[in-house]
Amino acid sequence: MSESQPTVLVLGATGKTGSRVAARLRGGGVAVRAAARSGADVTFDWSDRDTYAPALDAVTRVYLMPAVLRIDFAADVAAFLDQAESAGVEHVTFLSAYGMEHAPDEFAPRAVELDLSRRHRLSHTVLRPAWFMQNFSETFLKPMNGVVVVPTGDGAEAFIDVEDIAAVAATTLTDPAAHAGSAYSLTGPQALTVAEATAIISEATGQPVIHQDIDRETWIAAVLATGVPIDYGIVLRQLTETVASGNGSRPDDTVEKITGNPARTFREFAHANAAAFREDPK
Repeated sequence: MSESQPTVLVLGATGKTGSRVAARLRGGGVAVRAAARSGADVTFDWSDRDTYAPALDAVTRVYLMPAVLRIDFAADVAAFLDQAESAGVEHVTFLSAYGMEHAPDEFAPRAVELDLSRRHRLSHTVLRPAWFMQNFSETFLKPMNGVVVVPTGDGAEAFIDVEDIAAVAATTLTDPAAHAGSAYSLTGPQALTVAEATAIISEATGQPVIHQDIDRETWIAAVLATGVPIDYGIVLRQLTETVASGNGSRPDDTVEKITGNPARTFREFAHANAAAFREDPK
């Protein structure tokens, strides 16, 4: 495959970031191989290493989305990267997490970052996003009965729109030479408490939405009871403690520097997604 005709393997291509990265690349005329456990161009499962080689065949760049709801994925990613190097992959853009440069070396996302830094047969870019705005519209921060329950206290977070993450990822995958060896912290343009975020959602929907703080261990137990793996409680605790302690992400202008467009505000996000928050009156 020539450098002028790259094919990008997008892992997690049916998920929040992967689906948007694939769409942006295709919109820019880049050939994409979408990979996921189902519903994509090729089957890919982090728990099945036999799926790695077929996904990597004849691709030159990879959007690396690690296994979700797992804290033990570093060894699988290392095995995948070994195969990627053998297959002739030239560049990997890795979705890590905000502040991961300060995490212990053995913590899986940080271990992958360090693994990539030691490889010389492929270049890499690391993306470290803040909490997703889409957590409010699609996953664990979605209002239920007008309430967002999460143990973040009065701590603030510079929530980022997943579309902006995808825009940055697509840029690094389209022009990897310009971003090789870089690690980017990605945030929205303002730090908000969850209470401030729910007030904006109320404004957008015309329905009252509030934040309810809760005992952290009680909340974690309730999340785990939904089927989330028990080991993932470590991550839930770290995420919420970081925000509650006042050490949540702080705004930067990295999105605009890389893409040329300012990061979307939470108000813009909330108004664009108002229908996802509204609840039918009982």
